[in-house]
Amino acid sequence: MKAAQSLLALAEREGARACFANPGTSEMHLVAALDSAPSIRPILCLFEGVATGAADGYGRMMQAPALTLLHLGPGLANGLANLHNAYRARTPIVSLIGDHATYHRANNPPLASDIAALARPVSSWLETAGATADLLGLTQQAFQAARRLGPASLILPADIAWSDDTLSPPPVVAMPDQDLDAGQIEAAARLLGPRTLLLLGGRFLSAEACASAERIGVKTGALVMIETFPARVRREGSAAHLKRLPYLSEMAAAALSQVETVILAGAAAPVAFFALPGRATRLAPDHARTFELTCSSGGVERALRSLADFVKAAEVPAAPASAPSPPAGSGAIDPAALAQCFAATLPANAIVCDESNTAGLFCYDAAASAPAHDWLTLTGGAIGQGLPLATGAAIACPGRRVVALEADGSALYTIQALWTQARENLAVTNIVLNNGAYAILRLEMMRAGVNQLSEAADALFDLKRPSIDFCDIARGFGVPGERVETPAALIAALKRSYAAPGPALIEVMIR
Repeated sequence: MKAAQSLLALAEREGARACFANPGTSEMHLVAALDSAPSIRPILCLFEGVATGAADGYGRMMQAPALTLLHLGPGLANGLANLHNAYRARTPIVSLIGDHATYHRANNPPLASDIAALARPVSSWLETAGATADLLGLTQQAFQAARRLGPASLILPADIAWSDDTLSPPPVVAMPDQDLDAGQIEAAARLLGPRTLLLLGGRFLSAEACASAERIGVKTGALVMIETFPARVRREGSAAHLKRLPYLSEMAAAALSQVETVILAGAAAPVAFFALPGRATRLAPDHARTFELTCSSGGVERALRSLADFVKAAEVPAAPASAPSPPAGSGAIDPAALAQCFAATLPANAIVCDESNTAGLFCYDAAASAPAHDWLTLTGGAIGQGLPLATGAAIACPGRRVVALEADGSALYTIQALWTQARENLAVTNIVLNNGAYAILRLEMMRAGVNQLSEAADALFDLKRPSIDFCDIARGFGVPGERVETPAALIAALKRSYAAPGPALIEVMIR
């Protein structure tokens, strides 16, 4: 077992402080070795999709690698959806994936599979340990790749992990900072103007990055937007009002219709999520040129600051602060009232993990005037991310309130995350928006040109037969839950949850 102990000691040295796990027999020596790595906190998740989603939330907030421990190909496959989201967010994650002992593979045991083929599409780096002597060098490479590029996967045959060979740790390798290309900054500056889109993205958009972009927009007249589903945005000051590119392709194309140049600052070129009949797939006009300001996740802030200084963009004066107001009157909760209640009560320095899809559509803009906070989104579009993402963010930032803004349909993919929240006593307020349907699919069907909802389609989109009681589910996992049906009740429930320790679930009945 010395090999497993050496691996985890190296992981400690590389900065790993949490391991999100749902292990099996092939990983038992790694599990046992965790006792020899006391600074790595083991977090049990009841489903691998929770483990990978929680590692994503942890990595986004820590900006340092999280560990996952997954059991063979089927365990990895259970976690693939949220590894896909993490891959799109370029989150630093090192996944340790157990495999059968090297000499047992030829027997084709029941759990045998092509693990590398499963891992490749969601891995920025992928290797299988072929010999114990290679183990620590590969582990170090995995951490280096995760920090630079995003999720890295190391496949560990059981006999290599349980080896008692004594291994020497590789020397510490410092990763050099990338120099900023002054010529690139000057070239970008020449392209700025009223028909230019400056599109922001990357692993983390800090307050300074957003403020620099805002300065550039004010100075040059360029349209400044944030990509549709950013990995993490720090929202404070006047730059908190920067808009995200709309999700609906027709709205996004209309917003960009006059654009002649797209400058990408950490973002990918703007394209539609799906191809639909008669609708654009590339959201900027066909004649628009694209200029990539920076590809480096860590370089976005520096590049934007340098560009703002180059064009001599002044600081944007702070506008008079006006706190969001709760909705007036009573009645049912609709998306507009939800957004007002949410923004009016959001605690200072909160972390919002947003998978609210349709019912929470207005919450992002409404919260622009709320106290400073971080906003994390569904980067890859694979649903079932919100509750695990919030779980990992709470592990990373124990002194901050995390708010999971979650749709009812997608909550059911990874509802087991509530158990981990209760077990770890995490400060997470889970707001489940219950409209009794996969409403996003009804919208997408209309956008595809099918305006008459068939009986079969209605049956596939409906979540009311039988109705789902999220409060009962939450209590079953050890999380207190309450249902609200009016704005006043929602505001009171939110305030109670923010004031109390530990997790809570609020089931919001949406009109």
